[in-house]
Amino acid sequence: MSKKILIVDDDVAFGVMLKTWFQKNSWDAVLASNLDTALQASASSQFDLILSDLRLPDGDGIMFLTYLREKKIMTPFIIMTGYADVQTAVNAMKLGAFDYLKKPIIPEILQEKIDLALKQDNTKAQQEQKAKPKTGKTTVVKGKSPVIQRVYTHVSLVAPTKMSVLILGESGTGKEYIARMIHEQSGRKNKPFIAVDCGSLSMELAPSELFGHMKGSFTSAIADKRGVFVEANGGTVFLDEIGNLPYEVQKQLLRALQEQKVRPVGSSQDINVDVRIIAATNENLVEAIEKGRFRQDLYHRINEFSLEVPPLRERIEDLEEFAYHFLDEANEELGKNVNHISDKALEKLKEYTWDGNLRELRNVIRRSVLFTENQEITEENLPVLSIHSQKSQQDDMALQPGDEKEQILAALRKARGNKTVAAKLLQIDRKTLYNKMHLYEIEL
Repeated sequence: MSKKILIVDDDVAFGVMLKTWFQKNSWDAVLASNLDTALQASASSQFDLILSDLRLPDGDGIMFLTYLREKKIMTPFIIMTGYADVQTAVNAMKLGAFDYLKKPIIPEILQEKIDLALKQDNTKAQQEQKAKPKTGKTTVVKGKSPVIQRVYTHVSLVAPTKMSVLILGESGTGKEYIARMIHEQSGRKNKPFIAVDCGSLSMELAPSELFGHMKGSFTSAIADKRGVFVEANGGTVFLDEIGNLPYEVQKQLLRALQEQKVRPVGSSQDINVDVRIIAATNENLVEAIEKGRFRQDLYHRINEFSLEVPPLRERIEDLEEFAYHFLDEANEELGKNVNHISDKALEKLKEYTWDGNLRELRNVIRRSVLFTENQEITEENLPVLSIHSQKSQQDDMALQPGDEKEQILAALRKARGNKTVAAKLLQIDRKTLYNKMHLYEIEL
């Protein structure tokens, strides 16, 4: 019996092309061009896989994913987007998506992700739904390096208080792990901990996601929705990448924090809430305030206490512990029994600079476990880390006398706008990069 897939994409020509590709590969494919049609299809049929575009004319793929998970429909879900970025991917995967794909779609990569999704235990999600309720706790791997130990000391100091905490650090450093540690060492530990990726919240979606909405308050509001603040009442709300929150929504958030009240979209009634806020960002919020992109009053409200999480390259002695933790996770996910990482493989991992930090390490270990045929990850099983080419690239891009502006622009393009990575490529510190960007009137 052929497997059944639901394809959701408003680009009809692209959708038909995908449908044809799946049919040629022995799939029973159904195509939906908008959110409403996708909702109807998911209600009337069971699918083995869902492949959905992020942007839809009457909503988005994350709305669809959220609806499915609320209805306990645990079909493997892959997001497609031409607007792909790390934040969107992370948010979708936090909500339960298996993975994401950047457009244009490469058939080999699509097939690899499909194989991975289907290789998972098909009953795993259903078993989790039948299991006892989760406490909100998570396993946190504690590194032993001096720099991270200082962070843990600060966590233990601030956790029992009611203070709002701002966690700083590069993308992928484990800011959410630190936020969960604060929650679990607080008096709110038996109440919900809910993480929100502000980077994926559009101006239209954010008020509904944070504060809820009433049925019929906008086109895709097909039912009443309890917002994050109501769901987390008594517990903790973690606002990840808060610097990306739309400016107008920042005003609504400030009101909610000051008054401890929220008003769902389409409602005339306020709801009292009691939540602790932990926020995180990889952005310089002071600079964002100066440029008019972030509210100063909100900054002071969320920054009653701040912590900075060091990048993996500054705590490389913790890499082995994290690598084995991710190895255990990958074994469970993929049904494998890999129990060792060779010395040479570890050496290669420690030589790499890890611009993506722990998140990148987790992905590398996961892929390595997938391709390991025996019980040991060796150098050959590691994906191409391009250590030498990366170092060479950094040497090539190091700031040289001459046209500095063009070199800085090239580094920013290579780093996709990430100033920390760009500064690293140019072999200067971030403050120097900011000064030079100001000098040359470079704006992102």
